[in-house]
Amino acid sequence: MSAQAPSAVILVRATSFVPNPATAADNAFQADAPAGQSEEATSACALAEEDALATALREAGVRVHVFEDDDHTRPDSVFPNNWVSTHAGGTVAVYPMYASNRRHERRADVLEMLKSEYRVQAIVDYSGLEPDGIFLEGTGAMVLDHVSRVAYTARSYRADSAVLERFCTDFNYEPMAFDAVDSEGVPVYHTNVIACIGTDVAMIALEMIADEQRREQVRERLAVTGRTIVELTEEQIREFAGNAVELCGRTPDGKRRYIMAMSARAKRSLRPEQVAAIEESCEIVAVDIPTIELAGGSVRCMIAGIHLDRRPPLEQVELTEAVAAINEDNPVTPDGRYVDGNA
Repeated sequence: MSAQAPSAVILVRATSFVPNPATAADNAFQADAPAGQSEEATSACALAEEDALATALREAGVRVHVFEDDDHTRPDSVFPNNWVSTHAGGTVAVYPMYASNRRHERRADVLEMLKSEYRVQAIVDYSGLEPDGIFLEGTGAMVLDHVSRVAYTARSYRADSAVLERFCTDFNYEPMAFDAVDSEGVPVYHTNVIACIGTDVAMIALEMIADEQRREQVRERLAVTGRTIVELTEEQIREFAGNAVELCGRTPDGKRRYIMAMSARAKRSLRPEQVAAIEESCEIVAVDIPTIELAGGSVRCMIAGIHLDRRPPLEQVELTEAVAAINEDNPVTPDGRYVDGNA
């Protein structure tokens, strides 16, 4: 399993979808549905896009866990990466959410699936910080370098520095916070709209980091592992070019393949040399999701990666336990015979 690129993901199949009015105030990427289009029609379009992404990822050999959501009071539930993240070694984090109508996106059945199918040692829950007005919206607020253990974070209402420090202490990351703004001085609401970190390539809008010295520090930190840095423009960021994620899939014959999942809109915004730089290390898988992008997020926001070891199938566990019980009752000699003399 790749440290940076998970081979399994969580998607939420939301049957009711509309751009969330509660998040519009600080999400400059959000837009209204087409005039005259009903909520039912918008939801139907979004559902088709969700299914298309799940199909594309499965065809690329990624394990996809899809959870149904019929609750019409959760307009942003299609973006699970904001409330949960998983980490090598068996730890899961649950996060405090800025918008009150997003807080019940957190689901016990998702956590139960993780515990039953993957090796989970502990769940660290920061959601109790919400009453204090302290928020950290998961891998939307942070873009994590799992190789160098760095948490790149654009400061915002959705990324409180105190809980960022606490997360980094608990999960052994180095915090690297910075201010990022657009050309009109509007702060970036989530770090993952301006940056994506893969195993051998990173895409980031360095020009949107306000402080020049901090900008160069971020550049140097990303490059220290030898990654190719693809610099994105603000115009490309508005097309969601930064909202991508590297995943580890499998070819039909079982060989490992790295993919960069992004929207078709994002890919269209990339210049040929940028596409070439990305494809030196991974294949681009692009899916058209214009309806979902109305909510201010794209493919990266839709994916909660699973960085956990998978549990063996139940049949294998039962067989292993049965063999262990036989060996305990019948000790084996160095030459491979049971102590009681039977072969």
